[in-house]
Amino acid sequence: MSASHTLVLTAKLGDLTDDLVRAVIDRLDPRALGARWLAMGEAWEADLPSTGPAPLAALLDTVRRAIGPAPVDINVISDAGSRRKRLLCADMESTIIEQELIDELATLVGRHEEISAITKAAMRGELDFAASLVRRVALFEGLAADQLNPLLDRVTLMPGAETLVRTMRAHGGKCALISGGFTIFAERIGAQLGFDAVVANVLEIENGKLTGRVREPIVGPQGKADALARLASEYGFDASDTIAVGDGSNDTLMLAAAGLGVAFRAKPILAAHARALPNGAVVTHGDLTALLSLQGYARDSFAS
Repeated sequence: MSASHTLVLTAKLGDLTDDLVRAVIDRLDPRALGARWLAMGEAWEADLPSTGPAPLAALLDTVRRAIGPAPVDINVISDAGSRRKRLLCADMESTIIEQELIDELATLVGRHEEISAITKAAMRGELDFAASLVRRVALFEGLAADQLNPLLDRVTLMPGAETLVRTMRAHGGKCALISGGFTIFAERIGAQLGFDAVVANVLEIENGKLTGRVREPIVGPQGKADALARLASEYGFDASDTIAVGDGSNDTLMLAAAGLGVAFRAKPILAAHARALPNGAVVTHGDLTALLSLQGYARDSFAS
């Protein structure tokens, strides 16, 4: 039997047990080929035989029953093209970092609750992203630009972010931070982690203060997808060579444009979108190193 898809199970360290893996193998046998651990207790994969959509869906149901309520992410990756991608395009806020920095900015102007509500509605897809961004940025008019710098001191990286970027680059890949946030933050975070390119929105600053305007063009859903296509072309990669990751509705088009689109700890709208993609994945329980496992990297191939 020739394999056309790979089943990948990922979880936090220790949550993916031998017993769970054995239960999956027992349910699939002999349909699981070359079953192997990628990272003991965290990531495991097996090739699935060439099959149509209906039998594949039945196999997935079988795996879900074997896993039950355990906090394990179940994804099936198509073997079309290379599994190891050459360009990572990553959203920044709530993806590469744990914060939503526009909400942190809101605290400085005493409008956190109001702006946070707009942010959440936009990420859920309930508001137009560009219009909601303009609306939020207008509330920052007059804020001193030097008040933004301390916000970066409170930024925490998403677990696995450094390993993801370092490993992709160590194996010859390129990494791009593509954010609907702002360059004043994204450029520093991108430099800290070693991203090759940064695409983000530009806050307009005059006389040391925010004007309450964001420069056009706004990097929204289409802008993110366009940035992925542009960077892939500049680096000489095909779209199938790309992997994109994000958490909100403004990442839908970027994930759809990528060879592998991953919804990471995502809002329901993006998770549903990723599941419907021909080569999409959803990571809820594992950290960002799960993106390496989805590409077939074993733990001993990770860059320290």
